[in-house]
Amino acid sequence: MNQIKKRDLAESVVARLIISTISALIVAVNLNSFVQAGDLFPGGFTGLTRLIMRCAWEFAGVELPFGPINIAINALPALFCLKYVGKRFTLWSCFVIVLTSIFTDLVPSFPITEDPLLVAVFGGLINGVSIGICLYVRITSGGTDFIAIALAERKNVNAWNYIFCGNVIMLMVAGALFGWDRALFSIIFQFASTQVIRMMDPDGRRVTLFIVTGREKAGGVCAQIQDTRHTATLIEGVGLYNGEPCVMIYSVVGSNQLRRLTRKV
Repeated sequence: MNQIKKRDLAESVVARLIISTISALIVAVNLNSFVQAGDLFPGGFTGLTRLIMRCAWEFAGVELPFGPINIAINALPALFCLKYVGKRFTLWSCFVIVLTSIFTDLVPSFPITEDPLLVAVFGGLINGVSIGICLYVRITSGGTDFIAIALAERKNVNAWNYIFCGNVIMLMVAGALFGWDRALFSIIFQFASTQVIRMMDPDGRRVTLFIVTGREKAGGVCAQIQDTRHTATLIEGVGLYNGEPCVMIYSVVGSNQLRRLTRKV
């Protein structure tokens, strides 16, 4: 049994290493091709990093590297996530942040298209996919994703739309400084990215449970549901086959919690 657990743990670590490396490389290529070619600000802390770099270049003539700035501004949300989500998730996510920062400074820039609308749409889709594949193995690329995951874990809140609104505010600042056309295309980029993340995020999907059981077992079933940080509604009923009283427990839980919860029930 211990050997099986060790093998499963090793496979999990290898899978996370491979996925986190692929995701970081996709983000770096996307930043150095679509984002840079379109002169976009992709939102989140990545967009904030690009905004700082752009301001330093435009107003001070200083070319700043992407990596150190991106790592520095991700430090605070990483501490927030460490407190409210957990050590393993935060450390793996920090690993992705470091890889992304390194790859972004190393991968050469190669523009694929100069059409700003194509850059915004397909750049956003690729960005969303890179974040989504991380979420499947319980890793994130950092920044605002840290905040969204923490809110989902602690408050059961799907925060991606709120994150999108915050990004719009940041992009309006970028638009006021560097031109509204790029800011508007950046909003399209972020919208496309957010929608892909919402579709791929396992914590963002919900399933409805209808559980019929005897009155004496209802308390134990409800306790298992409450362990997932969800609540339930208990409806009294009568079984038509034998006329005995029963209860139906109604609840809505995250799809990623379904298998573990049904096994416990």
